[in-house]
Amino acid sequence: MNINESIKKLATYALEKKLITEEEVCYSINLLLDVLNLDEYVEPEETFHDVELEPTLKEILDYAAENHLLENDSVVYRDLFDTKVMNCFTPRPQSVIDHFYSLAKESPEKATAWYYEFSKDTDYVRAYRIKKDLRWKSETPYGELDITINLSKPEKDPKAIAAAKLLKQSSYPKCMLCRENEGYRGRVNHPARETIRIIPLELCGDHFYLQYSPYSYYNEHCIVFNRDHIPMVINEAAIRHLFAFVSLFPHYMLGSNADLPIVGGSILTHDHYQGGHYTFPMFLAKTVQEFAFKGYEDVKASHLYWPLSVIRLVSPDKERLIELSCKIIDRWRKYTDEKCTIFAETENTPHNTVTPIVHKEGESFVIDLALRNNITTKEHPLGLYHPHEEYWNIKKENIGLIEVMGLAVLPSRLKAEMGRMEEHILKGEELGDDEMTSKHQQWYESFRHNYPEKMDSAAVQRMLEKEIGHTFMKVLECAGVYKQDEEGREGIRRFVASVNE
Repeated sequence: MNINESIKKLATYALEKKLITEEEVCYSINLLLDVLNLDEYVEPEETFHDVELEPTLKEILDYAAENHLLENDSVVYRDLFDTKVMNCFTPRPQSVIDHFYSLAKESPEKATAWYYEFSKDTDYVRAYRIKKDLRWKSETPYGELDITINLSKPEKDPKAIAAAKLLKQSSYPKCMLCRENEGYRGRVNHPARETIRIIPLELCGDHFYLQYSPYSYYNEHCIVFNRDHIPMVINEAAIRHLFAFVSLFPHYMLGSNADLPIVGGSILTHDHYQGGHYTFPMFLAKTVQEFAFKGYEDVKASHLYWPLSVIRLVSPDKERLIELSCKIIDRWRKYTDEKCTIFAETENTPHNTVTPIVHKEGESFVIDLALRNNITTKEHPLGLYHPHEEYWNIKKENIGLIEVMGLAVLPSRLKAEMGRMEEHILKGEELGDDEMTSKHQQWYESFRHNYPEKMDSAAVQRMLEKEIGHTFMKVLECAGVYKQDEEGREGIRRFVASVNE
């Protein structure tokens, strides 16, 4: 491998993606020479076209490993190093901000489309990894659910985990969402963020930033985070932020995880929202029942046919929606319905909150309020409205915003486990005899009689995908505080009546 060729290829890639100009080639190459600990560069005569990023970066990373520039040749250290490499070709923050807003004057959609491609081109969003994620749709009584097995988030190797334990504890940046991440070199226990470029936003007079998720669970999966490291809270300000953002970017949806443990997101310590350019399954959900809220008869209100308990409000007047949403949220915070095992609080610990999501349909704004409760019981110590134990072989983690809307983000372990299950099923072997698949034995027993005894590989794969989708539906039903039966619908009607009192 000739490192000079790899350097030229990467510079060519940066030119082709318009990350740099011709006048910046020498400067960028010199930055890269510093990263590679090289004193000189001899430009190859060969010219390159349509350079692919992943194999080119691999060449440079292999060189770095061979020349002991990596502390350890593993995915964690490679990710730290290749981010440093790509930073040599990533524009400064202000030029990115200026270009974004120049495009936004033409069209908000044009601005975000460019920004997302830019985030992929700089390798902050590792598109070649995301392509490896497993994705399929699963038909259910609620409509199609989106199922993904996430393979783009790298798993730490044992050496990196051991090294992280020896590191001095650091509070900089305070969390993964703080603006101080922009340009940060990272460390073994904190990902490199040298190539991230964040866009400042003002929402209702408050300062926020826009960025994309590096794992991109769906199209243009973005994060909108507060300039300040303050806790998440679902209140009037949060609802106003959601509407303000969707007003600026009407082709995007924006929602918030709930603000309590168990039913909330993974980072409750930093105020943030998630959005993107994507039609989630929940947006297509049918209506179970319609009702009117007193004093807001102009707002179309309905209860969705969805595994979770969702109230949908629709109006072209966002102020009316904000007022009514806050009234519903305030009432739900204090609402107890013992008949359906819903308690607003126990021992002065609050349990009720919501997962709110805003998007536009034509000229109307739509806000979905998913009612959440995080109470725990002796039978369900991780949460009564949390995935129940019989489904942990597929999904044990919290049901957050993305999954509330019908997109499963399942653990990467499932890919290997599905492959091993397929092998055993094709051979007529029991899953319980294999340590990797034994956790799935009881689950498999629950549906195997619905399928032919003899199946080929494709049929087994379709079966497993179908049943994983069905199990995800059951997991979402666990999170529904009111079930989709007459008792649950009556419970929703009681709650609406309490709001109207």
